[in-house]
Amino acid sequence: MHLTLHTDYAMRLLMFLGLNPERRCTIEEIAQHYRVSRNHLMKVALTLTQTGFVDSLRGRNGGLKLGKPPAGIGIGAVVRATEDNLDLVECFDAKTNTCPVAPACLLKQPFAEAVHAFLAVLDRYTLADMLANPKILNSMRRLLDLRE
Repeated sequence: MHLTLHTDYAMRLLMFLGLNPERRCTIEEIAQHYRVSRNHLMKVALTLTQTGFVDSLRGRNGGLKLGKPPAGIGIGAVVRATEDNLDLVECFDAKTNTCPVAPACLLKQPFAEAVHAFLAVLDRYTLADMLANPKILNSMRRLLDLRE
């Protein structure tokens, strides 16, 4: 299984906003701190805004901030919102499945259980959990060259 850059950037964006709860942050500054594509980050911000994880304000004093408290942003929910497809194998999607042994194959069940278990683990964590350790937060701020 491999999560997309969309999900990776979504988590990074949420972490950045969580590190800066007192102000609105711009996509430009987040992209610069992470050294990622501004255009890609714009798409991620749109997804996170549409799902309510992020609040966006346009204009001169605009920018992004968390749309919910960090404890209300589940990691599993973010992954579900940002991943288009969590199908591990072709046979998970009946519309596109071309596997000739799919009707008799017993692999689908363990693969489905594995995806369920993966998401269940992520559901146990929130953004607040990722922001809970002050020592780690200080390290992240230094790595991102952020002022406290």
